[in-house]
Amino acid sequence: MGKFDLFNKFYSAVIVVDESKNVVFKNNVFKRVFADFETLEKFSHKLNYNVCALVSNDVEVHSPINQAIKSLQDFSAHVLYQSSGSDYSYYDMSSTKKGSYTIIVFTDVTAKIGLEKSIARNQAYQKKITLLEADNKNLSKVKQQAQSQAMKLLLLNNISNIIRSSIDSSHIINSALDELSNLFGAFRAYYAVYSKDMQAYIINESLQKRDIGRKITFDKETEKVISLGKVFCASCMKEFIEAKPFNELVQRVILPIYHLDNRLGIIVILTKQKTRFDDALEVLDGVSTQLGNAIIQAELYEKDARMVKELKRTLNELQDTQLKLINSEKMASLGQLVAGVAHEINTPIASIKSNNEIATKLISKLKDESVSELLDEINNIDKEAIARINSLVVSLRKFVRLDEADLQDADINKEIDLTLDLIRHETKNRIKVIKNYGEIPLIKCYPNMLNQVFMNILVNATHAIDGEGIITIDTLFEKNELIVKIKDNGCGIKEPEKIFFAGYTTKGVGVGTGLGLAISQKIIEKHDGKIEVFSKINEGSEFVITIPSK
Repeated sequence: MGKFDLFNKFYSAVIVVDESKNVVFKNNVFKRVFADFETLEKFSHKLNYNVCALVSNDVEVHSPINQAIKSLQDFSAHVLYQSSGSDYSYYDMSSTKKGSYTIIVFTDVTAKIGLEKSIARNQAYQKKITLLEADNKNLSKVKQQAQSQAMKLLLLNNISNIIRSSIDSSHIINSALDELSNLFGAFRAYYAVYSKDMQAYIINESLQKRDIGRKITFDKETEKVISLGKVFCASCMKEFIEAKPFNELVQRVILPIYHLDNRLGIIVILTKQKTRFDDALEVLDGVSTQLGNAIIQAELYEKDARMVKELKRTLNELQDTQLKLINSEKMASLGQLVAGVAHEINTPIASIKSNNEIATKLISKLKDESVSELLDEINNIDKEAIARINSLVVSLRKFVRLDEADLQDADINKEIDLTLDLIRHETKNRIKVIKNYGEIPLIKCYPNMLNQVFMNILVNATHAIDGEGIITIDTLFEKNELIVKIKDNGCGIKEPEKIFFAGYTTKGVGVGTGLGLAISQKIIEKHDGKIEVFSKINEGSEFVITIPSK
């Protein structure tokens, strides 16, 4: 029996590591739970703190395994393990030092954490249910109080339906004004809102709609009753202090609208009916409460809707900015790299070119014709190679030129040829490129950006072709629009509708970033154009770029 076999009786996963970070023992539970274990380093990369409060550039600080091994004392932590894809497990990890060995125990608490989360969700749901039940009870009480009279019941039902069917504060108020006008036979009804300095301003009118925005004030006795939050009716000769007198006495009903202790506004109803409305005033207290709650809820919803809309707009801007920053940084880095490489290449090429010219002069002076012809042939091959290298350096410099600040007149056919020249190593002796170029005028654009789009699409096309294949490029100018079509006979795309999402890639892990086509789409949108993809599995893909001429 080995000295660590005792751990095979544990219900938890156990691993033993020596001071050189070599795994010397894994118990049976560990082998079963972590069946994908390969090396301690890879295992450590899949293991993270469930909650990490440390901020450090030291990678080892964020690795529970490294911390356990380095710790001179017993060590414990709550950790999260990502086995594959989006599958996560939670463990209580503890380690003990025994001589030169570190014994690390992993206790699975995934179910426990899941239960805690479920309990928290259930409590939240229960709280919501309790709040909804409370609201329903309040509504039921108001309805029960209104059942004594048909008029009260009709009013409450109608206004309650308005509140439930709408989340627009203006619609709720206007509908309530209409209902109250019908109830009292009013010739005027309006809603005035209170400002921070407690001045009332008319903002909604049901009938005449003549005083929107007008400030109104009442006598001290009326103001005192309003401050108590009670509905009241009284005969008057003036609607408010600033108004002209009526020709006869009218009844004025004032319905203060409160939310908790906050006075939101008042509803004023004017009628020439002589009937007393004492019974109706009783039910209006309930209407006042409902309207107060409904107005606040509607305003909160409208505020939330505006906030959500603003957040979505901000998120889209952030995503666009992120892609632009990534692309800008990548192109800037590429420009610096190409400039350095071009400089390094030009120095030896200049020397080789000089030697080539000297050799040409010397060869012409040789008397042995056979030797002279052989050396001349070799020298001509060198000249072609030098010309090819110079052409490649020039193409690289053109490709990464940083001219985003200004639109440039560009020959798109030549720009595509420039890109094809740069990816010649991907197509040479393997892929046939068919160019169907149309007669295209100079297009105002950002050439290096479009070159990047062409590069992304063409390189993806070469990668989609296994072995030999064909890439067809069509360019044309129709209806004042540039159209570029790039088609391949490769393997096709399984989910073409996702191809422009940032982070989505059809390539293997570590091969593609999923940003190329997302950035390409933003570049085309910067040109006020559009990019579309049409693809069939095992038949190939076609990208169609449309850019309006400016």
